[in-house]
Amino acid sequence: MSESVQTPEALLRRLEWTVIRRLDGTLHGDYRSLFRGNGIDLADLREYQYHDDVRHIDWNVTARQQTPFVRVFNEERDVTAWFLLDMSPSVDFGSASIKKRAVALELVAVLARMLAHHGNRIGAMFYGSDVDAVIPARAGRKQVLHLLHRMQARPEMHSATATNLQHFLQHAQPLIARRSMVFIVSDFISEPGWNRTLAQLAQRHDVVAVRLYDRMEMALPDLGLLVVQDAETGEQLTIDTHDAAFRRRFAAAARYREAALRLALAEAGVDTLELSTDDVLMEAIQRFAALRKLRASQCTASRAMPRHLEH
Repeated sequence: MSESVQTPEALLRRLEWTVIRRLDGTLHGDYRSLFRGNGIDLADLREYQYHDDVRHIDWNVTARQQTPFVRVFNEERDVTAWFLLDMSPSVDFGSASIKKRAVALELVAVLARMLAHHGNRIGAMFYGSDVDAVIPARAGRKQVLHLLHRMQARPEMHSATATNLQHFLQHAQPLIARRSMVFIVSDFISEPGWNRTLAQLAQRHDVVAVRLYDRMEMALPDLGLLVVQDAETGEQLTIDTHDAAFRRRFAAAARYREAALRLALAEAGVDTLELSTDDVLMEAIQRFAALRKLRASQCTASRAMPRHLEH
């Protein structure tokens, strides 16, 4: 990833050569798992044939007909994808040369361009200290560039307040009318309560939580006295990182927050891509695609299993 400021056109062109083409060549069938969007529609039933996927066997029909039948599906033509983008001040943190905002920008560029390349529509909503802007879902490369240009613009900060993701997600619910794929890109440093709204959103849409983080948010190095500032409220505090006991307390608090966050995301029923400021973007997307493919296979197998075999 690169922190240097580039125009959206230059950024997208660089990623098309360094990441997107390589992903298109390596994902192959995983593309459908990564962007399954609205899913697939049942088209027909037919008798099982050699090489058919046993996960598509319709066990109810098989039991009635006394011969194996499989479900035949039509994949829906397109996916409508929405990016809900948390651009609050905390995403401007990064302990090295790369900030969480830059990680978000490159990830969205890759995913949006891959979706647009396959004819899908993409839209976006932006959060600074409030819901700042909405880009209606449209198709095409120009739409991707428009989205990236808006991401590079600094949001207008109305007041020094903590992020409220619950308000953001509540605002998104009525605006995303049709069933869609929804990427929530955030560091999830927020006022509590967002997990319930996230679960409601996931009941209707295929939701992916992209969690941005920096390793210094998990553990502090020994750097002596430091003045730290809350990026959202402006509050400052002097800490002594040379104090080993303080560093242990900080790490323990971070582990507690991590456990609570992962539990909230799991209970909301969403897939999660954790993306660090020092991750290799292509490798992270490939790992996530493999996870999505595995989970999709498990869900299909679970639906296909006869009730008397489920336990």
